[in-house]
Amino acid sequence: MKNTDSFDNRDRLIKLGLNIGLLRKMKGLTQDQLAEKAGISRSFLSTIEAPSLVQSFSIDILYNLSDALDIDPGDLINGDIYKDL
Repeated sequence: MKNTDSFDNRDRLIKLGLNIGLLRKMKGLTQDQLAEKAGISRSFLSTIEAPSLVQSFSIDILYNLSDALDIDPGDLINGDIYKDL
């Protein structure tokens, strides 16, 4: 079995980070504000959102970010971020 998981996950994590950053901006939140609402540091959020970096994070953090952005976690993952705007 070929190990392509790391590459596949890399692309998925970049897409997820971009979705988080885009939705944060659409909601008029700064990184500081979203990080505080989600209970993480601003620098960690910055790393998640950065397209040139790949930062994995726990499902707990995904749920916290989703709650802070008022979006279903599945919609955030799938990129359906315009659904409830």
